[in-house]
Amino acid sequence: MNTMISEKLKQLPQEPGVYLMRDGANQIIYVGKAKNLRNRVRQYFGSYGKSSIKVQTMVSQIKDFEYIIVQNELESLILESNLIKEYHPKYNILLRDDKQYPYIKITTNEPFPRVIKTRNIQKDKAKYYGPYPNVLAVNDAIDVFHTLYSLRNCKLDLSKRYTRPCLNYFIGRCKGPCIGEIDEEEYGESIEKVLEFLDGKEEILMNTLREKMQEASKTLDFEKAAEYRDHIESLNTLLEKQIITDAASSEEFDIMHLARGEGNVCVQVFFYRQGKIMGREHFILDDPYKEEDQKIFHAFIMQFYQGSAYLPPRIYLPVVLEEGEIIEEYLTSKGNHKVQLVVPKVGEKKKILSMVKKNAIDMLIKHSNSYKEIEKKRKDTLKDLQELLGDIPYPHRIEAYDISNISGVESVGSMVVFEEGRAKKTDYRRFRIKTIQGADDYGSLKEVLFRRFSRGLEEKKSDKKRTSFGTFPDLILMDGGKGQVSSAMEVLNLLELDIEVAGLVKDDFHKTKGIIYQGKEIPISKNSNIYKIIYQIQEEAHRFAITYHRSLRSKSTFRSELDEISNVGSKRKKNLMKYFQSIEKIKKATLEELLQVDGMNQLAAKSIIEHFHGGKDED
Repeated sequence: MNTMISEKLKQLPQEPGVYLMRDGANQIIYVGKAKNLRNRVRQYFGSYGKSSIKVQTMVSQIKDFEYIIVQNELESLILESNLIKEYHPKYNILLRDDKQYPYIKITTNEPFPRVIKTRNIQKDKAKYYGPYPNVLAVNDAIDVFHTLYSLRNCKLDLSKRYTRPCLNYFIGRCKGPCIGEIDEEEYGESIEKVLEFLDGKEEILMNTLREKMQEASKTLDFEKAAEYRDHIESLNTLLEKQIITDAASSEEFDIMHLARGEGNVCVQVFFYRQGKIMGREHFILDDPYKEEDQKIFHAFIMQFYQGSAYLPPRIYLPVVLEEGEIIEEYLTSKGNHKVQLVVPKVGEKKKILSMVKKNAIDMLIKHSNSYKEIEKKRKDTLKDLQELLGDIPYPHRIEAYDISNISGVESVGSMVVFEEGRAKKTDYRRFRIKTIQGADDYGSLKEVLFRRFSRGLEEKKSDKKRTSFGTFPDLILMDGGKGQVSSAMEVLNLLELDIEVAGLVKDDFHKTKGIIYQGKEIPISKNSNIYKIIYQIQEEAHRFAITYHRSLRSKSTFRSELDEISNVGSKRKKNLMKYFQSIEKIKKATLEELLQVDGMNQLAAKSIIEHFHGGKDED
């Protein structure tokens, strides 16, 4: 434990809140919540820090922490979930699939209702149907409704009348309610037919379509008959997920179970609506430390339902959650109706839970087989790259570097790492260029590589725990050609390091067409797996460098706007931005508004107004 952490532990409050653990690179590696921040955070640096391999490994990487005080446990639960979703910390259980299913919305809250697709339920007195896992089926069904009933799809305010209709009216796709060609009652009859279908009376519409198809066939209008046949198939697709029906029940619930693999978990969820299975989904979660089922379901539920447009009254689980009541409170407030977490002991729900478990096992097996195929493909690709370049070691670890600047301002470098063909984001590093002035990419690359490998050599010589710098690559991939390769080789020779370096040859359109290795240009096909992995590494290096550059420019702008103002220090700057959210709002603020900011006094507020308005307090 370093001195800074030791001092901060003494100052922890005995209040509920959320804590964020950071590593040596200042990355957030864990987010947790606590009833009592002092007791909970201190435990990590006591006996609890040795309670499991996961916690022990995490604690060894903690170099700093921060916390946020909240009012109660519910607030801490919500904030913890939001922060996990924002930062994706390494040691939290993460739901990487962010799926939100579409609904069919009937805008019965306006004249001449529309039938549209949406992913968000609002309190607007419209009617919503779903959610439907099959997005294409939703699109096709809405298209069928418009084709059959010529419903409007414009956003015009039809409480008014218009003089000219749109193109849909002239091609027969709309009956022209905007110009009074159809009244609300007649139009409403078509909407009622759509509502009947979505309410489960699908046979009425399906029979109508079958009759029209038969009539078209009898008149030898086979093109029209085929169109009606396609309509029937589209609507059947919308309904096909409803595979199990309980005609006597209109119950709505989600039911979930999990299956464990090697280092991962499959959570399977079935969605029951109006007594029918409307769909199912599976989610593969990383689980290298074999978390308890309770913790996995806790993390999954908080992340899965955070962005959900609809929450069923009941969610069935195989285990009781330790903080079930608080989670129920959160879900109830989010769904605007009571939501319960239930563990079925006997009966039909227990049988369904067993079925969900079997599906989770099946999906995990399929995922494992697919994963093995993908891993084999990656290894084969790396072997192909090894053979293409000739006598080089197998490239277990590839590092790529990129420089980003605008006219030489705020130059930054990025280092991305791929191991066994996969991005290893924990080893990514960023460099702010210190010794090079102006837009000198070669000079900037030399500085980045020298700093990276000098640090690595120091780590290898010392007894300190190695970071990503202490592990050297088998291959360095430069985004440019001979110039960048020469710059890299110059640094490696200076440090007496024997590491393979390759560059990329671009065509006239700045697209990669080959590899430069040992002064020779080796062409690569754009359809090859080698090209695909090189392209992925390239794009990742660009993205990482540009993201860092943007963040520095943003901070620089923030500094240049407020740092020149006397009597405004770093704390007041933070409070100003937190209160007003933007520089523009600070500029427009009155003296009275500025004094509402924490830590602000008359002298500082007047300094801000004088800076932006020349001494005038504008209302």
